[in-house]
Amino acid sequence: MADQYVLGSVLASVLALVVLYNLFVKRNARGESTADATKAATTAISGECRSKNGGGDDVDVIIVGAGVAGAALAHTLGKDGRRVHVIERDLTEPDRIVGELLQPGGYLKLIELGLEDCVENIDAQRVFGYALFKDGRNTRLSYPLEKFHSDVSGRSFHNGRFIQRMREKAATLPNVRLEQGTVTTLLEENGTIKGVQYKTKTGEELTAYAPLTIVCDGCFSNLRRSLCKPKVDVPSCFVGLVLENCELPYVNHGHVILADPSPILFYKISSTEIRCLVDVPGQKVPSISSGEMANYLKTMVASQIPPQLQDAFIAAIEKGNIRTMPNRSMPAAPQPTPGALLMGDAFNMRHPLTGGGMTVALSDIVVLRNLLKPLPDLNDAPTLCRYLESFYTLRKPVASTINTLAGALYQVFCASPDQALKEMRQACFDYLSLGGVFSTGPVSLLSGLNPRPLSLVLHFFAVAIYGVGRLLLPFPSPKRMWIGARLISGASGIILPIIKAEGVRQMFFPATVPAYYRAPPVNLSRGS
Repeated sequence: MADQYVLGSVLASVLALVVLYNLFVKRNARGESTADATKAATTAISGECRSKNGGGDDVDVIIVGAGVAGAALAHTLGKDGRRVHVIERDLTEPDRIVGELLQPGGYLKLIELGLEDCVENIDAQRVFGYALFKDGRNTRLSYPLEKFHSDVSGRSFHNGRFIQRMREKAATLPNVRLEQGTVTTLLEENGTIKGVQYKTKTGEELTAYAPLTIVCDGCFSNLRRSLCKPKVDVPSCFVGLVLENCELPYVNHGHVILADPSPILFYKISSTEIRCLVDVPGQKVPSISSGEMANYLKTMVASQIPPQLQDAFIAAIEKGNIRTMPNRSMPAAPQPTPGALLMGDAFNMRHPLTGGGMTVALSDIVVLRNLLKPLPDLNDAPTLCRYLESFYTLRKPVASTINTLAGALYQVFCASPDQALKEMRQACFDYLSLGGVFSTGPVSLLSGLNPRPLSLVLHFFAVAIYGVGRLLLPFPSPKRMWIGARLISGASGIILPIIKAEGVRQMFFPATVPAYYRAPPVNLSRGS
């Protein structure tokens, strides 16, 4: 009884810190007030935003790429009256094994952008939370959706269908032009990006000019090096399968199996299909063509998944449609360049374990839209560049929370021979299984509904403290105390490097960054 009291006291202390933090941030919700102030400052010119190009060009913004970020951005800026030219390498329906789960926070951004109908008529499945499996035990973690409209939830779907719907919606706007072509070069003059050079579908080389070029050409971007200093890490690869004629143990939930050596994911992508993603650590995976991959999946993976999915899993392997995708992680490292901006996976990536990529991209688009709204004229590139530096700070609450959680959870969820990390993994599972704030807190962070970096750090170290408490009760021994100390050290070693890469100041103290308060430039607001 005394043991439970001590452990309960530790958890209560952590919970009190979380509550105090929540009270503090509500009084200092700076991001929302900045957006409201920006919106209030909007200058309407015949209801549209227009740039006056001295060269006679009739384009305000060039968007390179029409994936999730590019297509959503094209529709958003086009709806605001911008003249948008989108250049996409391939306008046929994409076929990918990632980008198939949109968290509730991302769906709210979709509503804010007027794109919520893009998840309709594509057989998208509603997602209400996650089920976590470990060593024969399982726990269900529900999204805290009580305060939202009944339509708000996660969505899972075929990535290509979702992208095509957004492309079609963008193309309905008369001032948005979608063109198939491959951008080869950013056109630079005196340090300012003036436009792009690209090859059309027929191989013709053309140039296009605009006051602002936004690069959204995805994780394989060949243009990002001109606009940032990328440090791309590939911690693992996903092996993708589609299971048919079976049902998940928990309906309308994503499933995460804490397997050895790393997690396995399941979620529905249509009414008849279940996506399975097997994480394989490292950059090399068993060969598919030689049959090595099929053997690996049958002998190493199949026995670790829920029994009701095993027959469908083996059938999917036998069918042979096995695909792989490297999991990339890249902190946002902007190099502000007049006339250009990076967005989406070309700009910032995180491990896809938590399905947060599309939420970050859509949130970034909302931030950028609000910043650009007061500016009818985009032609003063240096002034616009200085103003848009605030974008990198205003995006941080959502982006850094999701990025940090994705990186930290992946490392915690991977199996390890280190006893301290084993204890951390078990502590994480048991902490989430406690229910109440111990599950809703972390799940609200993962879902993008509570983008608060400090809340994330508090919960992460609460898991570590919980793990130490379990080790020290009922009687601490020198060995257990040593493992506990290594557990705290290991937890710090996981999360602190991620925080450093995200930027401590922008992540936790954004109000100390001068660009945070930057108002719309007067000369751009009034037009030149």
